[in-house]
Amino acid sequence: MIVIGIDPGLAIVGFGVISTNNGTITPISYGCIRTSADKKTPQRLEQIYSEVNSLFEKYEPEVIAVERLFFNTNVTNAMSVSEARGVIFLAAQQKNVPIFEYTPSQVKQAITGSGRADKKQMQEMIKRILNLDEIPQPDDAADGLSIALCHISILKY
Repeated sequence: MIVIGIDPGLAIVGFGVISTNNGTITPISYGCIRTSADKKTPQRLEQIYSEVNSLFEKYEPEVIAVERLFFNTNVTNAMSVSEARGVIFLAAQQKNVPIFEYTPSQVKQAITGSGRADKKQMQEMIKRILNLDEIPQPDDAADGLSIALCHISILKY
């Protein structure tokens, strides 16, 4: 099964593509979709939509796992992330790719065993679980991988 994990944002969308087969987890790709602050929001959303569609066409995922929004104070940021999530969800729906959502604490719990793990702990575990030579960079890409790993972990139970 191929899973794409997505850490949504308007400026940066982190993604991680992972394959799992008979208990073997293999990283396929990871990276970021970056949009320019010089562009208007609709142009940025169109770019995210287009590049997410390209990911779906290239990797043909069976599911996507997306980080669920959790904001306490920054409403402006929450709105732009929500808009990005909307175009990601639209792209998935149009390709009939099932969408699963996980909170940050669910992702941390699945990867480290603690819902309160810090970013460094998360990155070290991703490196170890995926048998990578170094921590995936940038952080948003590592987050995409962790969300995909969370989904795979949840499937085991």
